[in-house]
Amino acid sequence: MSASLPGLVIFDCDGVLVDSEPIANRVFARMLAGQGLVLTDAQMDELFLGRTMAHCLVLAAERLGRSLPEDFEVEHDRLLFEALAAELAPVPGVQQVLDGLASPFCVASNGSPDKLRFSLERVGLQPHFEGRMFSAAQVARGKPAPDLFLHAAQRMGVAPAGCVVVEDSPTGVTAGVAAGMRVLGFAARTPMACLREAGARQVFARMGELPALLGAPAFA
Repeated sequence: MSASLPGLVIFDCDGVLVDSEPIANRVFARMLAGQGLVLTDAQMDELFLGRTMAHCLVLAAERLGRSLPEDFEVEHDRLLFEALAAELAPVPGVQQVLDGLASPFCVASNGSPDKLRFSLERVGLQPHFEGRMFSAAQVARGKPAPDLFLHAAQRMGVAPAGCVVVEDSPTGVTAGVAAGMRVLGFAARTPMACLREAGARQVFARMGELPALLGAPAFA
């Protein structure tokens, strides 16, 4: 392998591999509105983008000023999986990038293991990641803590300094930086400035730009 390439590329899933964020936001926002908490799309992103579902539920309860119903998460998951099954698509260009990627790669997501596998299978990307799927459920702390990325790197046998993280949320960027990894911010839906402020080394808007960035001089 060329010395200019990273030893491992760690992809986030939602918003990076699969175009799930608008679907998930719509389902969650409708359920929260049913509980009396009405949020704009911008507020949804600011509060919840890139966080674990457990953390999202805590944040929602804090904003609401009371606990959510006991069956809220179960009903949310049911509605979310129904919507994903009907609407989910891969991020444009990601299949071609994965087909041609010279570096080893894996996925590390704050989503549940079931959601991670379901999403990748639904869009036909699961074969690329079999045996290389890591979830926040496997570590003590999800993103923005570095635990998940460090776990993925350890399991893949690559030192953190040799890893590149591809993230679309400030939460994920923060986690990658804290893990001592180079972070590339994918700004298809997230403002570039937000990703830069979180610590992304470089920011790009189209997945087709990623291969050139992975060969950047940082790894020469």
